[in-house]
Amino acid sequence: MRNPLSKKIVDIQPSGIRKFFDVANEMKDAISLGVGEPDFDTPWRIREEGIFTLEKGRTFYTSNAGLKELRQEICRYLERKIHVSYDPIKETLITVGGSEAIDVGLRCMLDPGDEVLIPQPSYVSYLPCTIMADGVPVVVPLQPENEFKLTVADLEKYTTEKTKILIMPFPNNPTGSIMTKEDLRPVAEFVKEHDLYVLSDEIYSELTYKTQHVSIASLPGMRERTLVINGFSKGFAMTGWRLGYCCGPEVLIEQMTKLHQFAIMCAPTNSQYAAVEGLRNCEDEVEEMRKSYDQRRRFLMHEFARMGLECFEPFGAFYVFPSIREFGMSSEEFATRLLEEEKVAVVPGTAFGECGEGFLRISYAYSLEDLKEALGRLESFIRKLRKEQA
Repeated sequence: MRNPLSKKIVDIQPSGIRKFFDVANEMKDAISLGVGEPDFDTPWRIREEGIFTLEKGRTFYTSNAGLKELRQEICRYLERKIHVSYDPIKETLITVGGSEAIDVGLRCMLDPGDEVLIPQPSYVSYLPCTIMADGVPVVVPLQPENEFKLTVADLEKYTTEKTKILIMPFPNNPTGSIMTKEDLRPVAEFVKEHDLYVLSDEIYSELTYKTQHVSIASLPGMRERTLVINGFSKGFAMTGWRLGYCCGPEVLIEQMTKLHQFAIMCAPTNSQYAAVEGLRNCEDEVEEMRKSYDQRRRFLMHEFARMGLECFEPFGAFYVFPSIREFGMSSEEFATRLLEEEKVAVVPGTAFGECGEGFLRISYAYSLEDLKEALGRLESFIRKLRKEQA
């Protein structure tokens, strides 16, 4: 028999995020700080609307692009939040999570050989989605000394005449880094100068601390060059509802909707009705969740400082990215020993790109009680390592 698999998919490595989480699930008394999923229930009003929608029998397909009512609410929401106006009919598409929007966007924008700049450490889907779209991923290593922000100096090293798309993964998973308006301005000028397009993944935009999220699409001349991707998983604690969206130039959204039509048909109807309620009436609940994450973030930073564990202060998402370089072992080795010896699961920085070596991703989307217990075990492990080095 001939091989049924494509070489392209076989060569792609599986995600490194869930490896330690899966082991921890089978380990008694283990604490996992590895998965990027809110520990809050979806706000009650959203759940109630979902139940009501089922009771009313609204289980039919929506239009391919999604409920008009939802697209209108999303456009109102983005105008409030990032100060960019979109047409709900021509420039908005509802997707199955933000991940589908990333995949469909890249497949609609890339021809074979087109290069995509992928700042790393970053979300694991960008690189394989680029490959599956016949693009060429070009990794742009982000620097710890810049708090993992993207700079023009970084871009200049990796941009060629074949470069077409820059992925902007901010607020960033796994580092928690953000880009302020001052950070974004020179990047936007670089994009325009080199005639690039931007795929801006803003799934964590609701979760920023000390400063509000700024979208690169809001800068002069960038709206027509940017595909804004967002969703309800993180900010609205709706991971299992599988609902995302993207907004961008009509010429792009039209083709993305066509591909979405053939591959998906439409996003889940029940989730779409529930999301309308979330956008209209749940901003208070979202703000309460954000405040709770901020409390946990500050607690972790305080504890790391007390332990003498180096970590820059993140201002977005719900992750910290401490350095473990002082211990002279790889991120994979550190995470493996921490799990085996202290029963705490974290994700090696290398799961998000080779430049994540020497770091760990720790999620604080967990209760303070779990975080306190886990950090106590981490401190015990660190003491043991420092004694071994003495």
